[in-house]
Amino acid sequence: MKHVLLVQSDPAEAMAVRNALQGSSEAQFQVEWLRTLAEGLRRLADPSTGEVDAIVADVFLADSDGIGTFDGLFGAAPQIPILLLIDSTRQGVAKLAVHCGAQDYLLKSRFDDYLLPKAVSNMIERAAVADALYMEKERAQITLNSIGDAVISTDQGGAVSFLNQVAENLTGWTLEAAYGRPVDEVFRIIDGNTREPAQNPMALAMRENRTVGLTADCVLIRRDCSESPIEDSAAPIHDRQGNVTGAVMVFHDVSKARARSLKLSHLAQHDALTDLPNRSLFDDRLGRALALAQRHRSKLAILYVDIDRFKHVNDTSGHAVGDRLLQSIAQRLLGCIRNSDTVSRQGGDEFVILLGEVANAKDAALAAEKMLVALAGPHGIDDLQLRITASIGIATYPMDGIDGETLCKNADAAMYRAKNCGRNNFQFFKAEMNLHALERQDLETDLRHALERCEFELHYQPQVSLRTGAITGCEALLRWRHPTRRLVRPGRFIDIAEQSGLIVPMGRWVLHDACSQAQAWQGAGLPPVLMSVNVSAVELLAMNFVAGVRSALDHSGLAARHLAIEITETALMRDDESTRAVLQEISDIGVHIALDDFGTGYSSLSHLKRFPIDILKIDQTFVRHITTHEDDASIVGAMVRMGRSLHVLVVAEGVETHAQRMFLKRLQCPEAQGYFFGKPLLAGAFADRLARQPSADVRQPRASDARALAQR
Repeated sequence: MKHVLLVQSDPAEAMAVRNALQGSSEAQFQVEWLRTLAEGLRRLADPSTGEVDAIVADVFLADSDGIGTFDGLFGAAPQIPILLLIDSTRQGVAKLAVHCGAQDYLLKSRFDDYLLPKAVSNMIERAAVADALYMEKERAQITLNSIGDAVISTDQGGAVSFLNQVAENLTGWTLEAAYGRPVDEVFRIIDGNTREPAQNPMALAMRENRTVGLTADCVLIRRDCSESPIEDSAAPIHDRQGNVTGAVMVFHDVSKARARSLKLSHLAQHDALTDLPNRSLFDDRLGRALALAQRHRSKLAILYVDIDRFKHVNDTSGHAVGDRLLQSIAQRLLGCIRNSDTVSRQGGDEFVILLGEVANAKDAALAAEKMLVALAGPHGIDDLQLRITASIGIATYPMDGIDGETLCKNADAAMYRAKNCGRNNFQFFKAEMNLHALERQDLETDLRHALERCEFELHYQPQVSLRTGAITGCEALLRWRHPTRRLVRPGRFIDIAEQSGLIVPMGRWVLHDACSQAQAWQGAGLPPVLMSVNVSAVELLAMNFVAGVRSALDHSGLAARHLAIEITETALMRDDESTRAVLQEISDIGVHIALDDFGTGYSSLSHLKRFPIDILKIDQTFVRHITTHEDDASIVGAMVRMGRSLHVLVVAEGVETHAQRMFLKRLQCPEAQGYFFGKPLLAGAFADRLARQPSADVRQPRASDARALAQR
C-alpha cells in the first residue's frame, strides 16, 4: 500500500482527493491529510511517523501561496515525488514548479477517480525507476573500483614516478617510457563536452594539499590518440614530516558503466520483448507531438492496433511462438511508418501508433491499409507459417480529441468497432459511439445471467512430478462459453466480474464444481490428485469465504488435503492482516495454500514466512527463457532452493519444451505444468489421461512432509 501525504487547506477538496485515491482500482493508497504547509514540513521532518511514497499538494494553502508551497515541500523531502493541484488560472505556477523538480500537476477541475490515481501511481513508478537507475549506477561504480584500478604517481615537480600495469594499458605508456616525463604529457585529459584541455587533478592536489577528483565527463587521450572516458581521485603524498613530496592518482575507464547506464535508461522506456517504446515513452512523445501540432495548427493521428484471435496462437503453438510472432508484427509495423512516427507496444497483442503531422484523415487511412496488408503476409516462425489479421481504430487531432488520453480512448473505441465489423479492417472514431463502454456493459449484463444459464465450464491443466512424470494434480481454469460470443477469454470478463462483485458467486461455483469433480474422479477409481482453484483478492476477503470452502468440501465429500487454494502475490499483499487471518483459517482446515505467479509481485521472504504458504508456483515469464537467458535460469534456481529451504513445494509454470523440463529436473524442481505436459482439458478427457498412467500418491505439501516431497 502506497502512503500519500495530502496537503490541502480546503476540507471539501481534500475529501474529493481522498475518495479518488482510496477508491481506486489502479493501486492501493493510504492518504494522510494535513491542512497547512507548516504541518506538512513538521511531518516530513519526523522520520518516526513513517515513510511517505508521494505528496499531493495544493499550491495555495492557508499559510503558503504559490511557488513557495512547492519550494518548502521539495526542500524538506526532495526524494519524494510531488504532484500539485492547481486552478486553471494558475498553470504558470505549476509549470514553474515542474521545471524546479515537481513530478507533475493536475487541474482541480479536470481530475477524476481515474486520472488522479493514475497520475499518482505513474509518478511513484517513475520515481522507483529513477531510484533503481541510481542504485545501479552506484553498484557499477563500486564494481569498477574493485577490479584493479589504474595508479599513477608523480614527484614534487610533476614528473611521472610510477605507473602500474592497468595504468600502462589505459594510457598506452610503459613505465620505462613515461618515467621522468611531465605528467601532463603522459596523462592527457580533456573536457568531454567542450573538448578543451582539463586541469590535471594531481597538480591541484599538491597545490591545495587535499584530495581532489576530475571534472565530470573527463576524457583520457591515450598515447595512440584514442580516447576513453575516465573517473579518478588524486591525493597528495607526504613525507614523515608532513611535507608534500608528490601526488598519486587512482583512475579507471568508465565506458562500460556509461554504456550500462544508457542501457538501463533504454530498458526503462522500451518494451522488453519487442524493443518498441513502452507506454511511458509513447505518452511523452504524444505530449510533445500534440504541443507541436497545436503550435503549428497541424493534425496528427493515433492508430490502435489489436491482433485478431492472437490467443489462438498461444493456445495452439505456445507462448514462445506467440512472443516471436509479436516481434515479427512489431518489425512489420515499423516498416509501415516514417522515422518521425512512433510504434508502441501497450501490452499483450495491442500496439498504438502515433502518426505526426498528417495532412488529412486520408493519410491515416492509407497508413492503416498499408499495415493490414503488411501484417497479413505469412510470418515464418521455425517451421510454421502463421497468418494473422488485425483490427485498427483511428482517432485524429483535433477532430476526435485535443489531449492524449481522449485520443487514445477514442482510437481504442474505434478498434472495437473494427472488431465488430468483422475484423481485418480499420475504422475511424465517431463521436456518437462509445463502443468500448457499451461492450463492457453488454458483457456485464450477460455475465449476470451466465451462472443461471450454465454457460461456465471448467478445464483442467495437469501438474506433473518431474521425477516420475506422473500427474499429481491439476489447475481448474474457468471458461465462459457464451451463446453468441462463443468462448469468451477470461481476460475480457474477469476484471468486469471483480469490479461488479460477480466474481464472488462465480468463484463459489468454481470451488464447488472443482471439488465435486475431484471427488467424482476418485469415486470412479482414479488416483487422487490435488485440485487447485484460483481465488482472487476480492473473493478471499469476501464475507463467509472460509465457510464457502468448508461447504464445498462437505457437499462434495472431498478431503481437505486434496484441495489447494491459489492466490497471487498481489492478493497476498492487498490487506495484510485480514489476508493472513483468512489463509490461516483455510490452512487449519487442511486445505493447501499455493502462491501463484511467484516472482512477479511484491512479496518478500518475510511475507512467505508469515503466511501459511505450502506451494510456490514460479511464474512462466521466468521459466520461458531458462535455457537461453542466464539471469532467468539463476532466478528460477534460487526460487527452487528457497522453496526447499522453506519446506514448501515448488511448481514451475509454463513449461513448453523438453529442454525446459530437463533443465528444471536438473535443478531438482519437484513439479511443473504447461503445454509440454498437456493443455487444459475437459473433465472427461482429463479422466481418460489420468486413467492411462500409473497410480501416483497425492502430494502433501506441508512442512512436516518436505523431505518426502523432495524425493518425489
